[in-house]
Amino acid sequence: MKFNMAEEEDYMSDSFINAQEDIRPGLPMLRQIREARRKEERQQEANLKNRQKSLKEEEKEKRDIGLKNALGCENRGFALLQKMGYKSGQALGKSGDGIVEPIPLHIKTGKSGIGHEALLKRKAEENLERYKRKVHVINQDQERAAEQFRMRLKTKQDEMKLEGDLRRSQRACQQLDTQKNIQVPREVWYWLKPEEECEEEEEEETEQNEDEYESEDLSVLEKLQILTSYLREEHLYCIWCGTAYEDKEDLSSNCPGPTSADHD
Repeated sequence: MKFNMAEEEDYMSDSFINAQEDIRPGLPMLRQIREARRKEERQQEANLKNRQKSLKEEEKEKRDIGLKNALGCENRGFALLQKMGYKSGQALGKSGDGIVEPIPLHIKTGKSGIGHEALLKRKAEENLERYKRKVHVINQDQERAAEQFRMRLKTKQDEMKLEGDLRRSQRACQQLDTQKNIQVPREVWYWLKPEEECEEEEEEETEQNEDEYESEDLSVLEKLQILTSYLREEHLYCIWCGTAYEDKEDLSSNCPGPTSADHD
């Protein structure tokens, strides 16, 4: 028995080996599915790009086109106007003094209800009014605080000025009393006290008669008024003028008055 070796397959040949490549089950099907999905995704992206206009934009375009087109005879309102003698481009009204162009159309594009915009506007105006009132109150408070500060400052300056005038009066009283050989002042506070004497007197307690008044009970202004009156009567001297006059007639004639305000 003879075998035909030429007709038998050579399982070691290149043709047989190449034919066996990529014959794993399911692999070609997976590639086809992937390609189909990629194609579908690309098609969806292209469709999205082609549909760039939103519904609102399409509606606006259609509305604009409709408004641009003039009314024709098929419109019932326009047909009625024509029957009454109206012609296109003519002003309305019996005397022809009415409007020519139609009333413009204002489209509401927001989702809020009717009257919401008016409510928002009213609230904004109320908030602005409250803000203005608040600013006004703040400004008033600041002005009031500034005025109080000025008054306190003026009061402090006035007090310092009175204290300075009182010291000048005490100094002048001590000098003039000494010139008249007056060794003891009429009141303790008529003269300036040395610091050592003041410290000693603070440690001592003195009793006063009921008819006499304590100097601490007097204000600076009261002391100044009493002391300047004493200087004018006893020494014919005015601290505001800085002059000792010859007699009472000379004092009354040449001195403007007994107070600082009289000499301003």
